Amino acid sequence: MTRTMMIGAALIACGASVAGAQTLPPDAAVQAALDAHPAVQGAEARVDSARADQRALNAGPHEFTFTGSYARRTIDREGQFNEYDATLSRAFRLPGKARLDAQAGALGVEAARNNAEDARHQAARLLNDLWWEWIGASAQAAVDAQSVANYQRTLDALKRRVSLRDTAQMEADQAAAALADAQVVAAQSRGQAALARVRLAAQFPALPLPDSAPVAPEPVLADATLLTMRDQVLERSHEIAAAQAEAGRSAALAERARQDRIADPSVGLRLFSERGGAERGAGVTFSIPLGGGARRAAADRGAAQASVAQAELALVRQSLREMAEGDVARARSAYAAWVSARAALEAQMAALAKLRRGLSLNAVDLADVLQGERLTHAAFRTEADTRAQAHRAINCLRIDSHNLWIAD
Repeated sequence: MTRTMMIGAALIACGASVAGAQTLPPDAAVQAALDAHPAVQGAEARVDSARADQRALNAGPHEFTFTGSYARRTIDREGQFNEYDATLSRAFRLPGKARLDAQAGALGVEAARNNAEDARHQAARLLNDLWWEWIGASAQAAVDAQSVANYQRTLDALKRRVSLRDTAQMEADQAAAALADAQVVAAQSRGQAALARVRLAAQFPALPLPDSAPVAPEPVLADATLLTMRDQVLERSHEIAAAQAEAGRSAALAERARQDRIADPSVGLRLFSERGGAERGAGVTFSIPLGGGARRAAADRGAAQASVAQAELALVRQSLREMAEGDVARARSAYAAWVSARAALEAQMAALAKLRRGLSLNAVDLADVLQGERLTHAAFRTEADTRAQAHRAINCLRIDSHNLWIAD
């Protein structure tokens, strides 16, 4: 490997401090991109729907009902008479039902609000995945492009030596074959980087992207910080808060259905006129439905749904504990993989330097050097990939613990 490639690839591996500070997109741009994501907008619309449901529950299911009738009656030897009857009535919720309706409505809004925040959280996770996929693919493409340039310089040097009869044509052919292989890999990696950028832009069109992916700095991992963020995943989870609110809402609706086995009474005012006004009167009406099997079934269904909501709350808590522990495990393993990849790269670069010195002394064959070049190139690619994956895992934990892009 030439000194130029070693310097260029080392910059890719290590990252410049200025570029590293700008690895993530600006926070304001991220917030705007999350706001514009369809999943977040749909969740916000569901909050508006929950508020409308709350207003309906507060108002209650009953309305004023007006009923009336008009008749023209004929009586023998007395003549014809105009008669009418009018009643205005309304049902009233029995004590306790209005409180349960208000409680269910408020908890429905709370659940929808937390679900909207969780939708934003999931969109942030998707953005993190696609962002680091683009950075990792772009870093590998840069390594592959530098590899092509290196093989091209090696081939040019060998061609000059062949023209001076200082080496055999076979060595130039070997270098040409290595160059062709490197060009294939470079073309594939350019395509992967372009695809990663397209996916990121398609999912988050409101996020302005730079022309080229930023260089990732060295990842940093503090075990104490990991454990703190693990606990924050559970403490700050909107998913758990939404499940708790939904469980409370289901419990309120179940109690409401149980109380509704005694139906709400209706009270009304009745006015009537008979025999053309000869008889007139006013009175009060009262009615109450007699509950039957349907109301008992509704109460049983509400109780079962409340049990389902409690089970789902327990499942969400269990899943979040698994996610928190999994986030920590992924961050640790991804960081350890990068450390190993970095050590392997440094060892491979040292081995390649020895091979090149041996070639200059005619103590090593060109084929051995080209194999060393391939192994070094592979080591650079692995380091670039593991670097991006380590950042991806660490930032995923930061997002899940609401320390990045998601407010507590």
